[in-house]
Amino acid sequence: MKTSGRGNPERRVQVRRVDECETVDELFRHCFPAFGGAFLRRLYTILDRAIGLGCPLTIAVSGPVTVSGQHQAWLIPLLETGWVAYVSTTDAACYHDGHRSLNAHRDGPIFEVPIWGDDGALRDERTIRVTDMAFDEDVLLDQDKFISAMLQRPEFQRAMTGTELRNRMGAFFGEQERHNRVPSGLLSTCQRLAIPILVGAPADGSVFLNSVKLWAMQRAGILKGYHFSLDMHAEVFEACAYHRWGLFDQEPFSLATLVLGGGVPKNFNLQPEPALGQILGIPNVRGYNFDVQIVTAPVTDGSLSSCPPAEAVTWGKVDKDTYQTGTESMQADYSTLMPFIVKGLLDNRRRYQRLAEAEGAEALFAREPAARGYLRPAEGYRLFAQREQLVERLVQDVKLNREWLESSLSYGLARS
Repeated sequence: MKTSGRGNPERRVQVRRVDECETVDELFRHCFPAFGGAFLRRLYTILDRAIGLGCPLTIAVSGPVTVSGQHQAWLIPLLETGWVAYVSTTDAACYHDGHRSLNAHRDGPIFEVPIWGDDGALRDERTIRVTDMAFDEDVLLDQDKFISAMLQRPEFQRAMTGTELRNRMGAFFGEQERHNRVPSGLLSTCQRLAIPILVGAPADGSVFLNSVKLWAMQRAGILKGYHFSLDMHAEVFEACAYHRWGLFDQEPFSLATLVLGGGVPKNFNLQPEPALGQILGIPNVRGYNFDVQIVTAPVTDGSLSSCPPAEAVTWGKVDKDTYQTGTESMQADYSTLMPFIVKGLLDNRRRYQRLAEAEGAEALFAREPAARGYLRPAEGYRLFAQREQLVERLVQDVKLNREWLESSLSYGLARS
């Protein structure tokens, strides 16, 4: 049998008419034969395989996913399946997540504006623009007051990881959402499901800027008793503990990742493997078995944002034995694709649920093994609730690796 350039058996090009397709899944599989469409088909079918195998899925998402409402359209429905282990995103995504729950803006603070409009006029009107999304400047000022009031609470007056900060924020946002009878946001959903939210660059956003304000007021003698700080060492170690869990504690002992946009969320999502293997010297650590990414950056710009999974193989971040069949990168705007991808995957899940109800779960799993992965418990992995135990397991691994670690501490430094 002839093979393709990747060493896989050749796939004959066969298509189906769109008016013969009854589901989004069939559309993806049979109506995207070539070019950009084929990239989309591969992205979708790789995710389908990873979910069917029961792999815990991590999500890295950059860009204004919350200010634009995309989190409520397709990200939260994906989180509520139980497939997702944790999320890597930006401080800004967490900050803007709170706008819709603010008392004065519960009727909807976000509205559309032209991308190529008069930004000078918008500034005069005190309108803030994010591409074609906009809101009044008072939304930011009210959000700042909310964050500042929250950070002064007694439970925040200590060092903590960013995952704990965002979990606690999710509880506060959730109370606001219930009080104002608005739909759940990203942080309150992750708090409810105990999904950790990791932010690799916390200082690059307004949640932390409000902490800077309080810190400055304390330093200037205006405010007393402010002791909040972020423990980034512990947050990175916690992310490593989750990766270790996926490889060694949780069947099928492999991980999948969905990368939407680039930047720090992508890098933070991929760095646990080198942190565990290269830096801590933990043996037998592997990268992701499945890596699907949608990024706008062209690979020729040489950035981390644009680098494909194959490049990540050379760093160990993606598994070298599976990347040729378990990874794909597509240059596109994820906002144009994710509603369709998530809809197709959720439709598959509903189909399996109907079949399980009709014939029994075990009979279905024997006939269609992928159904077991799709029908994982919807409450999910609840890793945040397990973080202390998972971190302690990794601490024990570090203790066992003492000799290697001590050997990594010396180098003949040049001295003037």
